[in-house]
Amino acid sequence: MSTRVHDANEATGVAPEFVVDPELLDVVSPSGDRGGIVLGSGLQGEPLTVSALRSAPTRIVLVGGLYLSRQVALRAMAVGAWVVIATGRPTAWHVLPQAAGQQQNGQPSPLVQIRRLSPVELPRPSEDAPLLVVHDGGPTPQDLFPPRSPWQTTIYVLPYLHPQAGALANAADLVLMQRLPAGQAELAGRIWRLPPQMMRQLTTLKDDQVVALGRNLWRPLRLVTTPKEQQLLGPVRRGD
Repeated sequence: MSTRVHDANEATGVAPEFVVDPELLDVVSPSGDRGGIVLGSGLQGEPLTVSALRSAPTRIVLVGGLYLSRQVALRAMAVGAWVVIATGRPTAWHVLPQAAGQQQNGQPSPLVQIRRLSPVELPRPSEDAPLLVVHDGGPTPQDLFPPRSPWQTTIYVLPYLHPQAGALANAADLVLMQRLPAGQAELAGRIWRLPPQMMRQLTTLKDDQVVALGRNLWRPLRLVTTPKEQQLLGPVRRGD
């Protein structure tokens, strides 16, 4: 795993700056410095960002509820990314097109597309227009949209950790985990070879806490939600 979580004031490991309509930034949430997506705050209240949109194909596995996955997608929109959501529950994602608004001709913004869980042609990503694909296909998703080119990031939304998802989870560049029951924490320990204290920590996370896991990375953080996001997503929560 190579995607880094870092303090927002660091200058390295951050995605380049993208240009987006200021009104869209106001509707969703502030981006991190130079295009990094703000994940939350550290134990000392310092902002933490992740270079999720970068010049390499990137996989992120998210183990948790819809709140976190929708918040990450909103923040990708805020730094100018195209967002394609492949899901079997499209109504759960209508908040994103709502946040993106309409074009001057009254048509929905092309920045956000909601698709079925089947292979489709994706927008071609570039440095000026990175692509975030959200694969919301249950605990054992088929790899329908693997990131194959620079500036494409695919997020796999897992409502819970399943043994059959171990290979996908272990291949991720970054894993974001919300609170897990004891049995799933033990499974996480087997997949990532976690020591007992880390497995215990996964079972005691609060609703607004997440662990970022990567190569040589174990970073607990607290989700930070803006007033605009609260209007769109409601209160921070662990479940759907």
